[in-house]
Amino acid sequence: MSKAIYKPKGKAGEYAEWACNLFVGCSNNCSYCYCKKGVLAHVMGGPVATLKKCFRDPEDALKVFVKELEANLPELQKSSLFFTFSSDPMIGETAFLHWACITEAVKRNVRCQVLTKNAQFPLDPKMGELFLAVGDKARDMVAWGFTLTGCDELEPGASTNAERISAMRQLHFAGFRTFASLEPVIEPAKTRRMAAMSTDCCDLFKVGLQSGVPKSYYDPNAVHLMADRIKEMKVCSYYKHSLTDFLGWEREEPVDIFNINRNGNTPQR
Repeated sequence: MSKAIYKPKGKAGEYAEWACNLFVGCSNNCSYCYCKKGVLAHVMGGPVATLKKCFRDPEDALKVFVKELEANLPELQKSSLFFTFSSDPMIGETAFLHWACITEAVKRNVRCQVLTKNAQFPLDPKMGELFLAVGDKARDMVAWGFTLTGCDELEPGASTNAERISAMRQLHFAGFRTFASLEPVIEPAKTRRMAAMSTDCCDLFKVGLQSGVPKSYYDPNAVHLMADRIKEMKVCSYYKHSLTDFLGWEREEPVDIFNINRNGNTPQR
C-alpha cells in the first residue's frame, strides 16, 4: 500500500490523476478547510503541519517517495503529480521536503503541480537549487497554483490573496505555467474579483463551491453571474462538478494545465 503517492478519487480526482501527501495539518488555519471536518478531523486538521506517522523522519519520507515514484514512473510520466491535498506544500514546516520531492520527480521527467497559499517561496534559495539540478526543464515541468478566495480573514495564517497574486505574477512572467484554485467560493463577488485581478498572470482557473455547506448557502443568481463573468475572461477555466451540478450545467472534463500555453492564456490546439 502506498504511503506517499496515490490516485485520488472524488473531488480531489478532478484536480489530478496522481497526488502526493506527506504531511497532515496546516498552519494556514483556514476556517473552511475540509481537513478540519468529518471523522478524521482530529488527524487531518491540526494547526501545525506534521509528517505522516507512516514515515520515521523526513529522510525516510523522501526515500519512500522516490521508491513509489519509480514504481509508478510510466503512468506518472504520462500525467503529473499534485502536491498536496492534506497540507500546504510551500509553508515553512513542509517546503524543504517538497522541494526535494519535486526535484526528484522532475529529474525523472514527471511533471508537478503545486498548490499553495504561501507567497514567499518564489524567493526561496531552493528555487535556484531546483534550476541547478534540472536546468530550464523546471519551467516546463512544474506548474504553480495559488488558492484565491478573496477572504483573508478566513485564512489568518496564510499570505494575503493580494500577495499570492503578486507571487503568481512573478512566476508567470518567469516562464512557469500558473493556475488559480478559485475554490472554495465563499462569496461569489469576491471570487469574481480574484479572477479579474489575476487574468494577466494565470493560465487556468479551477472553480468550485465549498464542501459541506447546504445549497441554500449560495444565491444561485450570484453564482451564475460569477461563472458567466469568469467564462468571459481570456483565461482557460474549468468548473468543478460542485459548481456545474449546482447550476444544472453539463459536467466538464478536467483541464490539464500542461496542455495550456504558458503566458498565452489560451488552450493549445
